[in-house]
Amino acid sequence: FPSHDMSNIHCPQETIVALATPSGAGAIAIIRLSGKDAIAIAAEVFQSVSGKDITKQKTHTIHLGHIVDPSTNSGQVGKVYDQVLLSIFKGPNSYTGENVIEISCHGSTFIQQQIIQLLLRRGAKMAQAGEFTLRAFLNGKLDLSQAEAVADLIASDNEASHQIAMQQMRGGFSSEIAKLREELLNFASLIELELDFAEEDVEFADRTQFHELLERIEFVLKRLIDSFAVGNVIKNGIPVAIVGEPNVGKSTLLNALLNEERAIVSDIAGTTRDTIEDELVINGIGFRFIDTAGIRETQDHVESIGIQKTFEKIEQAQVVMFLVDSTELTMESLERLKVEVEKIKNKYPQKALLTIFNKKDKLEERLLQNLESQIENSIFISAKQKVGIEELKNELMSFVNTGALRNNETIVTNTRHYDSLLKALEEIQKVKWGLDAGISSDLMAIDIRSALHYFGEITGEVTNDELLGNIFTNFCIGK
Repeated sequence: FPSHDMSNIHCPQETIVALATPSGAGAIAIIRLSGKDAIAIAAEVFQSVSGKDITKQKTHTIHLGHIVDPSTNSGQVGKVYDQVLLSIFKGPNSYTGENVIEISCHGSTFIQQQIIQLLLRRGAKMAQAGEFTLRAFLNGKLDLSQAEAVADLIASDNEASHQIAMQQMRGGFSSEIAKLREELLNFASLIELELDFAEEDVEFADRTQFHELLERIEFVLKRLIDSFAVGNVIKNGIPVAIVGEPNVGKSTLLNALLNEERAIVSDIAGTTRDTIEDELVINGIGFRFIDTAGIRETQDHVESIGIQKTFEKIEQAQVVMFLVDSTELTMESLERLKVEVEKIKNKYPQKALLTIFNKKDKLEERLLQNLESQIENSIFISAKQKVGIEELKNELMSFVNTGALRNNETIVTNTRHYDSLLKALEEIQKVKWGLDAGISSDLMAIDIRSALHYFGEITGEVTNDELLGNIFTNFCIGK
């Protein structure tokens, strides 16, 4: 049971360079070098104001000086590009595990380009997307799930996704998987040992203890797999479709939720002829609101395309908000509304459905109480007056299971991890079935190897060039 399958993967020897801060002008930009020659290359272009030789300085020190092109013409002093701060991080005590130099220069795009081009001329090569983090992984500074969490942390745009990425980057998920893998590996070794003594018919692995371990692994895997539903929501946001007949106030509701004039508001029916999307963060969870064209019969070709998109958006949404103009309701239209609500429930039984009665401020109390008793999961609001909006937000939060997040449990957000966990669970269930059925150790060992393989895929103990390429090309350059 080898713990690594990395025979074709070697940490590159070239020294790489890239801009580590966002491109464009700003107050400060950071240019990062990593590789065995990083300090030597930087020394060729850096002149300390105090005359220090940076090749002789300690790690984790910062030095003031100038970036100078050492090329000279007729003995003239080289061109000075900028006054900078140069930080030294000597391997293995650096982010990548290699020698790392970070040059903090002024944020002019011209200065950034000039310094990077100068470093390229001195022997560095341009870094590929995610290459610094790839080297951190190859040098054992991060495991694969921690490396992937770096990209999630950069992309996090709300408190919940930030919290999960931080937990994963600190190794919470990795340690849970690694512990299970180690325990399974111990039993696997004993079962492999039994194969060497097959003729003597001995058992080194306690079958009762092994069964208990498989039960525990199965339980943890199922919990992690189930957590993906919450993790995916937190990472990508919850899509919420706002539907209803034309001119009931969908765009006004969207503006009230977002607290800004995002959608076109008009008294003319059918104003919204496409879908409008925007995001709102409620208690750290992102909600993507999709305002759709009103559902009605129409001869207008452009509007009919919009209505078709409405049904497509309901397919994509996790929560459907059916908005109704309560002032326009009659006994006949109320019965029709009940039918429409049932249609959506029957067609999309897995989707949460809220019926929202708008223009509450214009309703008599008697009518309001009557409507409340007519339809389940109904909320009364006034989008224009922003009445009931907080209650609506609380109702939306009730659709999110934040218990695991509050308890700081491990939550899976990565599709690759989810896929590997599903495959590992399948193999563990095969082993469990084999153990109960009393099949031979050699057949059981095959399924255990497969389970260990999928565990290893998550943390990077089992990997290959193609897998790493797929993961790190999604990173930004400079990270």
